[in-house]
Amino acid sequence: QLQLVESGGGLVQPGGSLRLSCAASGLAVDVYSIAWFRQAPGKEREGLACIRSTGGRPNYADSVKGRFTISIDNVKNAVYLQMNSLKAEETGIYYCAAGLITYLGTCSVAPGRYQFWGQGTQVTVSS
Repeated sequence: QLQLVESGGGLVQPGGSLRLSCAASGLAVDVYSIAWFRQAPGKEREGLACIRSTGGRPNYADSVKGRFTISIDNVKNAVYLQMNSLKAEETGIYYCAAGLITYLGTCSVAPGRYQFWGQGTQVTVSS
């Protein structure tokens, strides 16, 4: 059974950093794209970053470029999201998701590309 479990959320002050982890079981991350999404209160789910271990560069939403870094550990079957310079408006539930690779090239941060989702981890950016 495919399972994704996020961890690492919490309370952080504006300008601070957090590192989120996504542990995958029941799948080998090297045949999937893995992405991070955020859902803020009252807003639609937003794609933040994605990565493939099959090659190619990560892809980031414009809103997080230069501040967030996604990485993958194929041995541990885990994906990480390092978040720096966090803003109050980035409060929300952060999800990781896995999607079968169906095309060559750079991964997409569109939610519709992902079939398997974790339960999410809460990130609160507040002073």
